[in-house]
Amino acid sequence: MNPNNPMTFPPPVPEIPAANVDQAAAYYVNTLGFTFDWGDDQGGIAGISRGACRLFITNRSFRESYGNKGGPILFWLNLNSKAEVDELFAEWKAAQATIVSEPADKPWKLHEFMAADLDGNLIRVFYDFRSDL
Repeated sequence: MNPNNPMTFPPPVPEIPAANVDQAAAYYVNTLGFTFDWGDDQGGIAGISRGACRLFITNRSFRESYGNKGGPILFWLNLNSKAEVDELFAEWKAAQATIVSEPADKPWKLHEFMAADLDGNLIRVFYDFRSDL
């Protein structure tokens, strides 16, 4: 490893805990607009994606075999503008996604809303507008 040229990382891939991989994946695909890439509940893991965002959905037996007993989780999606946040909110609301909070400018300079999946995992969608000020 060259200290003058440190390794860069790709976007992380969160592991989303689910009671049933097939049902969770169907919600992400049919309600949140993701694409189903591979996997099933029998194997314990599935991959879904939307653009550059990739997620793995895993069931309890898969997670516990690796010592991961956690959940539900919260993950953040960083969009490119307030308009994109509002547009995704409208898309998900029209698809009858579980909306936890509507878009709003927060004192910490994020424009954000929150949604939930079937297993109580939270998705916080935001745009950091500090650079817009």
